[in-house]
Amino acid sequence: MSYGWNDVQRIAEELAEAKPGVDPYSVNFVELQQWIKELPDFDNTSGRVGEKVLEAVQTLWADELD
Repeated sequence: MSYGWNDVQRIAEELAEAKPGVDPYSVNFVELQQWIKELPDFDNTSGRVGEKVLEAVQTLWADELD
């Protein structure tokens, strides 16, 4: 099932699995956005992306690593 920009928790979980060992806060927003677009089943046309969404993803991704 596909997911989009509004599914920040799912995005964070997928990134934690796809990019083990990466510090979420070391990734700039341009790279983070590209990584998210490359995730399996991600629908780039669903929802809107902005700085607040990317910040939320980083925070939730960091929480996944704890």
